[in-house]
Amino acid sequence: MIQVHIQRIDKDIDLPSYAHPGDAAFDLRSREEKTIMPGELVIIKTGLKMEIPEGYFGNIRDRSGLAAKHGLHCLAGVVDSHYRGEVGVVMTNLGKEAFTVEKNMRIAQMLIQKVEHAALQETDEVSETKRGEGGFGSTGTH
Repeated sequence: MIQVHIQRIDKDIDLPSYAHPGDAAFDLRSREEKTIMPGELVIIKTGLKMEIPEGYFGNIRDRSGLAAKHGLHCLAGVVDSHYRGEVGVVMTNLGKEAFTVEKNMRIAQMLIQKVEHAALQETDEVSETKRGEGGFGSTGTH
């Protein structure tokens, strides 16, 4: 098990925790109260700084209940191991009604994942496959 050191900027914010044993991600909470209007894009501060070990990154994801019930979606979810600033959650409201994030509300979740680096190599062409260049729904829905 790896250790992630966490510094609370705001001591009123609960430390992140896993809701259940065996959960893949731990919850992130809001440091502030903010209303997100439909179609609006905001950054919600978490009040936390993290020291994620080299070779890992934090992957910020939606909380399924907020996504399903209110249309809240997280964007730009990579926190690199060398980042030491306050973690922010980029959120958009895809719903039809304004949503108010309350201070200390669980707004997102973070997975700590291993980084795998690829050897990037330029080539004059890539190999052919049965799928080829088909994308964006080219295989249909049934």
